Amino acid sequence: MTDTVLIVDDEKDIRLTVGGLLGDEGYLVAQASSGPEALERIDESAPEAVILDLWMQNSEQGFEVLTRIREEYPGLPVVVISGHGNIETAVKAVKMGAFDYIEKPLSADKLLLTVEKALSFRRLTAENQILKARPGQSAAMIGQSPALMDLLRKIEVVAPTPASVLITGENGVGKELAARTIHQLSLRADRPMIEVNCAAIPEELVESELFGHEKGAFTGATARKQGRFDQANNSTLFLDEIGDMSLKTQAKVLRILQEQKFERVGGVKTISVDVRVIAASNKNLAEEIERGAFRPDLYYRLNVVPLRVPPLRERVGDIPLLAAGFLEAYSRANQLGVKRLAPALMEDLKKRPWPGNVRELKNTIERLAIMTPEELIERDPVGGGPALSLGGPAADYMNLPYREARAEFERLYFLHQLEAHDHNITQTAEAIDLDRTSLHKKLKALGFKDWAEGK
Repeated sequence: MTDTVLIVDDEKDIRLTVGGLLGDEGYLVAQASSGPEALERIDESAPEAVILDLWMQNSEQGFEVLTRIREEYPGLPVVVISGHGNIETAVKAVKMGAFDYIEKPLSADKLLLTVEKALSFRRLTAENQILKARPGQSAAMIGQSPALMDLLRKIEVVAPTPASVLITGENGVGKELAARTIHQLSLRADRPMIEVNCAAIPEELVESELFGHEKGAFTGATARKQGRFDQANNSTLFLDEIGDMSLKTQAKVLRILQEQKFERVGGVKTISVDVRVIAASNKNLAEEIERGAFRPDLYYRLNVVPLRVPPLRERVGDIPLLAAGFLEAYSRANQLGVKRLAPALMEDLKKRPWPGNVRELKNTIERLAIMTPEELIERDPVGGGPALSLGGPAADYMNLPYREARAEFERLYFLHQLEAHDHNITQTAEAIDLDRTSLHKKLKALGFKDWAEGK
């Protein structure tokens, strides 16, 4: 995708000269002749970098604009230029957050090199923030099963297009990983994919999170904030668990998909963006439409290309590859040395139903690595899956009093369910048909204090 650079200078000739230079290099160019106009242009064009003259009309206006940009758009690099500067001016600008300082008359080569460095820095910073937010996640879809190969073929076809994609599948199958794979193979891969878990954001904050807000829009809004649609301009926005989004927010998302325009919460200015949306849900959205919980027009807009990620039980042949990959990655990251899964244990893993799918398998492998000090892991010390046999972990219950055996089974059962749903209390309660309050009480009684208290 093409980067947009905003040129802020009160001299028209400078704006035209720099704009022509950048345009020849393939950049999109926006212009502003004053500080207030510059802030408006940032809202309208969402540039990836700013070239700012410090000496507009008076010596302070440029510094004021630099301060506002650093406060309201902290990830936006600003290259300052000046024809009246000195070393003190340069040092002051850099200390205030400028990416670099260039004196007039401008050198074309130096200007282009500095802009390129500023844009690269912004991309690297954004990518590092995203990686820090999801440590230890796999970067590729692992497996060779026919079901996975079919999904990957479809991803290869749709990824280079701008089409909206709706990814469906059970909890833990890897919908987010599928979305990242689409983004990595798309024409927007040079920018980070922005992710939103719609189920994890309180309803009263969803609009602010997606669209941003203006200063004073509500209690606690002490400064203007960019929303996820702003951040995803010229990139991909992944809306996970979109089935949990309110009808009110759905209407606004539909408008953005149709017009690529929106207003921040508390604002009146229309902001234009170029965002590709990939959505995912573990719910049957057709059923949600029938009961009035999901807008049919939004569904049809999102469901341009439907993709279903198969559950692990439909790709059993991938379990050895996944398990070995998880074990190697976790052992290396935690300096546990080389570990291997015994063939008999691997066969046991292939026979389990895995209601939590790949996520549950990953959690199980990590538990095995932690609980087994030996290099060869021969059994699950905490307990197998729900399909217990008298020759397996269930044999340990046979000599226990009834109450103790029942308590131990419940402990393993709830541990299994929590791991299957990534320790999400709401999803676990729904899966086992138990209300949240009862689940909290049961977890507390069984000694799972942290989970019971929602930690």
